[in-house]
Amino acid sequence: MIKNLIFDFGKVLVCYDFPVFLKTIIDDEEECRRFEALVCSEEFVSRCDLGKDSFIDIIRECQEKYPHWKNQLQEYYDRQLDVVTVEMPGMRDLLTRLKANGYRLYGLTNWSNVVYDVIEKFDILNMMDDRLISSEELLIKPDVAIYDRMCEKFGLIKEECLFTDDRQANIDGARAAGMPAVLFTDARQYEEDLKRLKISL
Repeated sequence: MIKNLIFDFGKVLVCYDFPVFLKTIIDDEEECRRFEALVCSEEFVSRCDLGKDSFIDIIRECQEKYPHWKNQLQEYYDRQLDVVTVEMPGMRDLLTRLKANGYRLYGLTNWSNVVYDVIEKFDILNMMDDRLISSEELLIKPDVAIYDRMCEKFGLIKEECLFTDDRQANIDGARAAGMPAVLFTDARQYEEDLKRLKISL
């Protein structure tokens, strides 16, 4: 029986758009694509989310390696809140109904330490009963260990949890850890998944 609902943050509870944001930093289209290839690469994002190196230290390292982007990298760091734009449509109402029906809500996100600025800005993230942040645990999805840590930290039974994320790799990681999971596309689809799984709304 599902008692706990676990949510990724980005593109599940809040929306972000890196390509649009990066165009406000670099006007030239080709140069912007090259910059995006750096700051949106799996290696760069994973390092920031993992937390073994601080976000600002990673930026400083990149500034030394790419001095022609020194100012742009600083602006990218300083304006992180501008990346996240709005709450995911329909999710606040859905979370409110789930909480009213007695389900416990948890966040499980890959994010650097700037996530707390996002949490402060977007109150939907404070609807969680608790949360686990990758950069604090030095673990990232889809590593099975982060789902294990989630359950250990909050005393959860995996079979009583339902995890949702917009990335299939993270869904696969949860399932490999023994945790039921559904891929998120939008609030309507998620609600249909909940109904299919006999979760009361």
